[in-house]
Amino acid sequence: FFPPEFQVAPETKAVMKWLRSIPFVLSASLHGGELVVTYPYDYSRHPMEEKMFSPTPDEKVFKMLAKAYADAHPVISDRSELRCGGNFVKRGGIINGAEWYSFTGGMADFNYLHTNCFEITVEVGCEKFPLEEELFTIWHENKGALLNYMEMVHRGIKGIVSDKFGNPIKNARISVRGIQHDVTTGN
Repeated sequence: FFPPEFQVAPETKAVMKWLRSIPFVLSASLHGGELVVTYPYDYSRHPMEEKMFSPTPDEKVFKMLAKAYADAHPVISDRSELRCGGNFVKRGGIINGAEWYSFTGGMADFNYLHTNCFEITVEVGCEKFPLEEELFTIWHENKGALLNYMEMVHRGIKGIVSDKFGNPIKNARISVRGIQHDVTTGN
């Protein structure tokens, strides 16, 4: 997943181990510096190509997840192009990460490729380092959107894969026709 010259920090290794040990299915990473919701892939299919649309096999699911957040956010859903993040208005406040800018080693890509977890990245505001007095407003702008996003965990297929005796099957591979990305059952 990482280029050979890339050194993985101990805390990164710890997060990777943690993600593989717990069967998360949905997550979000919160960033600052823009007002938009991005989804995988964050790394372009072609490493020399910047701003290249790079969809996962689950593109429709990721767009639905990103829109669930964006549509419930009072500023991201504001149709004014003059506001913070206004350059994403025509896209509904969402964008494929690599189409915005490509980078390697992102957590959303790692989660999708190496776990069962679907992760979006939420850019919560145009200031990279907001002032303390702005945090209360930022929290309230994002609270409803976060709750709406968390409710998305109940979408899709869920259940228990079991053998003929009713015993759960650990690490059973689940395939969906037309989507070339399998998931596995938890413990």
